[in-house]
Amino acid sequence: MTDVDVITKPTLVYFGYTFCPDVCPLDAARNAAAVDLLAERGYDVQPVFITIDPERDTPEVLAEWTDYMHPDMLGLTGSPEQIKAASQAYKTYFAKREGDDPAFYLMDHTVFSYLMLPEHGFVEFFRGAPNFNGEGVTEEAVAESTACFLDKAS
Repeated sequence: MTDVDVITKPTLVYFGYTFCPDVCPLDAARNAAAVDLLAERGYDVQPVFITIDPERDTPEVLAEWTDYMHPDMLGLTGSPEQIKAASQAYKTYFAKREGDDPAFYLMDHTVFSYLMLPEHGFVEFFRGAPNFNGEGVTEEAVAESTACFLDKAS
């Protein structure tokens, strides 16, 4: 798959992994909530989650996770080379952090969501969702900014 196959309408793209203990679930849930807020306002936006951990994020694991996050969330995986190429295209960072147990490792990674429009490509990025200290970008802010870009683009 390429961006042409995936970005057929306004899309929020996020790179993360399903075994993430904190940031990825918060960001994916924030993006899902923003998509719902936008839908209430008449905007059709696709949430996309691209794994950075294809070793554990099999298509089945990814599908179960994205279905839980949002019924329309598209989960994408691929070979390590394909994921690296997608990550480089979005200028994201990720690296496996080795631990004592090879099955229970963490991934270091950037925490941006990218607003992509089919006709324009990249138009905006959003930092991570509010963390436990309250720092971050809310679903309301993502929805408001996205709506503004969509209104301007149409």
